[in-house]
Amino acid sequence: METDVKLTKLAQCAGCGAKVGAGTLAKLLSDFPTRFDERLIVGFDKSDDASVYVITEDTALVQTIDFFPPIVDDPFMFGQIAATNALSDVYAMGGQPRLALNVMCVTADMDKAATQEILRGGYEKAYEADTIITGGHTIENTQPLYGLAVSGFVHPKKVLTNSGAHPGDILILTKPLGVGILTTAAKAEMLDDPALMNRIYAQMATLNKTARDLMIRYEVHSCTDVTGFGLMGHSYEMAQGSNATIHYNVSDIPYHKEAFEMAEMGLIPAGAYRNRHYAEAGVTADPSIPLAMQDILYDPQTSGGLLIAVKEEDGQKLIRELKDSIPCAEIIGYVTEKQDNSILLHP
Repeated sequence: METDVKLTKLAQCAGCGAKVGAGTLAKLLSDFPTRFDERLIVGFDKSDDASVYVITEDTALVQTIDFFPPIVDDPFMFGQIAATNALSDVYAMGGQPRLALNVMCVTADMDKAATQEILRGGYEKAYEADTIITGGHTIENTQPLYGLAVSGFVHPKKVLTNSGAHPGDILILTKPLGVGILTTAAKAEMLDDPALMNRIYAQMATLNKTARDLMIRYEVHSCTDVTGFGLMGHSYEMAQGSNATIHYNVSDIPYHKEAFEMAEMGLIPAGAYRNRHYAEAGVTADPSIPLAMQDILYDPQTSGGLLIAVKEEDGQKLIRELKDSIPCAEIIGYVTEKQDNSILLHP
């Protein structure tokens, strides 16, 4: 849908690149007391994707919220991407989203049609996820924002967290990297490739539902979705929480080749520098890995794929199943006992 006002021009940052840095968040929450409740089995203390509260011995509630500024000018596509991104947090916990609430900010420059298209995009993506949007909250703001507060369910004994990786696990990534760099280049009008950008937008609007449905059949020990903190930021949280070291074979990591060229030109989103500042001390990179490739590893992703730590034998079976539906999914590394650093990057 074409609109008179370009949504991305109304936003200071785009998508998950607008997230406050992980290091800043850790400092903000460091002095907050954690209220004990034996039914709260996942809270904010491990920087997980969602909270999990046990209702019965067979059912736990999964709750999350995610919203951000426009990453695309088409309001319907923006609504789809923002909803997909919010739903992903429940999938990353191994859960099934069921209910959602709209979270929205509109500007004085946005017309009724654009606002309705954003909401329609969110509703249609939620419907695809078997999730009902039951209402929400909208306020006026200086830039547009949209997302969802999502509630889902999971068996209490089948919850996946970002801190359960085991030595011997292999690591699978289900979507290629480079989204933040490419959308930054597009916003700066340095990238004129409609086919590429349509491919990027379609990737961001693709639910992680299929990946979740397949992975829960296997012995998965840990999972997170790769979003605003980039692969390195989310991997650093996984390694720290699991008291293990993550090894990546960088040549196996899927990424959009065009992002490498843009990174070499210096078109790096601000969020990538925040991610590097947060995680770099925990990363040892082989000197042969180009700086542009390292930038891609720190690049903030919007509605990125799942990073799955799975028992090796099961992982080989899982990747074969994933590739039938998600051809870009790849085994990108493995987990060992804790070594000198949290993440080791091999060529």
